[in-house]
Amino acid sequence: MIRSVVRGFGASLPKRVMTNSEMEKKVDTSDEWIVQRTGIRQRYLAGEGETTASLGEAAARAALERAKLTPADIDLIILATSTPDNTFPATAVNIQNRLGMHHGAAFDVQAVCSGFIFAVTTADAYIRGGIAKRVLVIGAETFSRILDWNDRTTCVLFGDGAGAIVLEAQEGEGTTADRGVLTTQLRSDGAHKEKLYVDGGPSSTGTVGHLRMEGREVFKHAVGMITDVIEAAFEATGTTADDIDWLVPHQANRRIIDGSAKKLGIPPEKVVVTVDIHGNTSAASIPLALNAAASDGRIKQGDLVLLEAMGGGFTWGSVLLRW
Repeated sequence: MIRSVVRGFGASLPKRVMTNSEMEKKVDTSDEWIVQRTGIRQRYLAGEGETTASLGEAAARAALERAKLTPADIDLIILATSTPDNTFPATAVNIQNRLGMHHGAAFDVQAVCSGFIFAVTTADAYIRGGIAKRVLVIGAETFSRILDWNDRTTCVLFGDGAGAIVLEAQEGEGTTADRGVLTTQLRSDGAHKEKLYVDGGPSSTGTVGHLRMEGREVFKHAVGMITDVIEAAFEATGTTADDIDWLVPHQANRRIIDGSAKKLGIPPEKVVVTVDIHGNTSAASIPLALNAAASDGRIKQGDLVLLEAMGGGFTWGSVLLRW
């Protein structure tokens, strides 16, 4: 059977770093409070000339270089983002043009923090369906541009950045020993919209709006929803937590990450954590974490890697793949 195998990976971060001590000067908060509640110590913020497209392009070029491929080798670009450069066209098309790619197709996927999971799932469907051989999957965000910098409960949480992977069609035996995506699990429930959303949009207010969040409510649902899609991945593949080499979760909050891993029986040493240096970068957080762990040699070829995320909507999902 055809599997979607990770051929390359890359990342890009803005130049500016904002530490918690600098955040203390902007809003009524403290480094101690932020670290205790979230595990975040710093985040990257996009500056002048840095956009979702520019960060996404840089991450894409890094992934292509590592894969020893060029844009000419790519059939499809899927960008996960909630902070596009323009209402339309899709920012993926902008990235496609910046890469000098004038063939194939490009489109955006919007599932907030679960966006990268949804994008990988979509890419896998295109590859297994024989529609594309190689897909560039990108998660890129500039969440700093939709934050209310007077709201201390949200502005301390988020950051900007981009990560990317190249997925390639390769033959597999149809077992869990295959390299590539083994199963994907997606969920959504619009009843939870008001718990995490942006209070603007072209059709409703004619404005961009700001991020609004009921933090306690999100936290209350997070661990259970994440556990749901991970257990579904185990059931679909006949694997267990003991088989996992690495858990790469959405980097929203250290307490949610720790709570989910503990509930699933995955030891801390198998969990990739970058929330301390990146903050919550929404759809960019998983590919940024993947890049960090694969670049430093933690994630190796043949490792069983579990990705999971939950985001506004609510949306949530998981991807189980062999690196």
